[in-house]
Amino acid sequence: MVETQDQRKHLSQSKSIGRCIVSCIFVFLTQLVLTLVPRFFSASSFLTQLAFSALLLLLFLGFGGWCRRRLLQVRASAPAFVFFNILFIWGFYVSVIRQAVPLLNDAVFSGEVVFLVIGLYSILTSDPGIVTNGSASSDQPLNSSVSQVDNHDEELELPCHESTEGSGLGTRVRYCRTCKAYIKGLDHHCPAFGNCIGQNNHLLFLILLFGFISTEASYLVCASLFAAKSGILDRPSMEPTLSENLAVSTILFMILQLVWQVVFVIWHIYCVCVNIRTDEWIKWKKYPEFQLLVQPQPGQSFANIRFRNPYDKGILQNVEEFLALRA
Repeated sequence: MVETQDQRKHLSQSKSIGRCIVSCIFVFLTQLVLTLVPRFFSASSFLTQLAFSALLLLLFLGFGGWCRRRLLQVRASAPAFVFFNILFIWGFYVSVIRQAVPLLNDAVFSGEVVFLVIGLYSILTSDPGIVTNGSASSDQPLNSSVSQVDNHDEELELPCHESTEGSGLGTRVRYCRTCKAYIKGLDHHCPAFGNCIGQNNHLLFLILLFGFISTEASYLVCASLFAAKSGILDRPSMEPTLSENLAVSTILFMILQLVWQVVFVIWHIYCVCVNIRTDEWIKWKKYPEFQLLVQPQPGQSFANIRFRNPYDKGILQNVEEFLALRA
């Protein structure tokens, strides 16, 4: 029995190492593919290059992921993909960009990279708020086991043990199929961080998002200083070197990252303000407390189900006033 457990542990470690290697290779290929934009479209405007980079990135990640899963039948690790992207950007910064950057900017960017690595490890190993039979603080025990959940097509949900009066952020219990666990205050399962985002690590998640945005903005400043000093943007007719192509392509890559991450952060700030989670917003029809039954109007044969947020008094009050006016 001991040998069997050791073999399983060794097999699990081997799979993890293999996925990390696949992710590392995929990162290098992604960054090299992006250098094709400044290589062949250096005479185009910067916005045109940005649009081509976005299209090329989507095509490569989609097609590359399909080939990896269907043809090669290998799996990658999303957290490792994030980590190796950080490592690639930092390595290129140290070897090329750093020479044109003032000491203060260099210290700020290097500190932010260290913060990201520590934060990524922290959120990867953090407890999002897993609820077990012994730790459940509710009046009702967790009667449904993980195996029971896996044997049903419909997702089993725990009753909401929180009243709508004065409900705080992060106390509802939801089930995550990826982690196969009940999570207190589940927002979503984050593949990039390899963990659920729940009550216990939601603040760390937001801090890490702001850390990514700050680091990417710092890199753009440093890379812009290098581009201005080397003049790579002022001589499009000349054939650039690989390092110059990488400097431009990483700038484009960082801008694309900033665009979606800023939108992502705004969404999560909105969720915090109205006291709702991403999981609840997407799957509100599965949660009875988010359903408001509207009685049928004259000429209608059935009642309508509308969305309401019972944990945000402002939204609930507005819905009730709207229905009162219609009545």
